[in-house]
Amino acid sequence: MSSSINFSGSYVALITPMFNDTKVDFDGLKKLVDWHIESGTDGLVILGTTAETATLSEKEQYDVLTTVIAQNNGRLPIIVGNGSNSTSATVEKTQQLDDLAIDGYLTVTPYYNKPTQKGMVAHFKAVAAVTKKPIILYNVPGRTGVDLDTSAVIELMAVSNIIGIKDATADIARVKEMKQANPSFILFSGDDLTTHHYINEGGNGVISVTANVEPHLMAEMVKMSLAGEHSTAELLDEKLRLLHRDLFIEPNPVPAKWALKEKGLISSDMVRLPLLPMEPINHIVIKQALEHAQ
Repeated sequence: MSSSINFSGSYVALITPMFNDTKVDFDGLKKLVDWHIESGTDGLVILGTTAETATLSEKEQYDVLTTVIAQNNGRLPIIVGNGSNSTSATVEKTQQLDDLAIDGYLTVTPYYNKPTQKGMVAHFKAVAAVTKKPIILYNVPGRTGVDLDTSAVIELMAVSNIIGIKDATADIARVKEMKQANPSFILFSGDDLTTHHYINEGGNGVISVTANVEPHLMAEMVKMSLAGEHSTAELLDEKLRLLHRDLFIEPNPVPAKWALKEKGLISSDMVRLPLLPMEPINHIVIKQALEHAQ
């Protein structure tokens, strides 16, 4: 891991803006990259769950990533999602992306197949073997159907380029156990609502959905949490509390896209099937969450 890369703070799980016909809005994507840099976001996570990667073609994924790389121009660290539920496909994708100017990979636990702990360990080791770039494990049981045990994470800490985890379990008790096993292992929260507490227990930051909508507040809250300024962090987190909760009132990233359109930051809140734009009855909920954050 390069000493120049700071894998901590508020990383945004970036959405993919689309036009009303669902084509990718690449100019809108460039504007979002610049807005995040101006707003204090610490890093960009591209082609994750929030990017609707599952519905992007391989060419679209490549074009989204290379557009972000060019627009970012080395200003922020870039982590790219490379995972799938096939080990061979994940290995192949990693090899295809490895020459690009990216700083690491976010590798999700294989979904749908329901592998054992041993199977997941073998999967991650196979992916790590084909790259020298840092790998951040991604444990999100609510989407994948499997939970990577802390004991398996600790076993994977022995792999030199597996440097951290995005932990979306909301189980704060896991932080101390992982930190004790390897104090230098990077612990990103994958749950916005509990991020402040996660950092207080020893976490290094967040890979955030909320940061799509309020990047400056999220970055400041995380910065204060990391600095031990707990009262200030709690005040900032209180402003974000409704967004943390209500951005999941419908499947992510549906509410986040609607909020960004409401703020005038993207031209359309369109998502791709099987997702649909947010139900009108929920518009007021997100408006109130946006107002609460002011």
